[in-house]
Amino acid sequence: MLEEKNTVRLPVARPAGHLYCPACGNSQEFVEQALDVIVTTRYHQNLDGSFIPEENNTEILGEVFLLCGKCGSNMTKYHGHFLEMVF
Repeated sequence: MLEEKNTVRLPVARPAGHLYCPACGNSQEFVEQALDVIVTTRYHQNLDGSFIPEENNTEILGEVFLLCGKCGSNMTKYHGHFLEMVF
């Protein structure tokens, strides 16, 4: 059976849906990593020569990965669930 690309995979853990790294057991630290990113920041220069950022825009052109923040294991199959749980 083929899995649809947009399917959200839920981790099997207690409490239900709680992410944990299958390699090291980490359940607290995760890293989201994006490839091919364009960051555009607009600045305003003050009279004293210092700068203040006024607008920041980020465009992700490549793949996005979810990694364990402790051991670096790839947990991208849970990225959809991760995004649903970010508040």
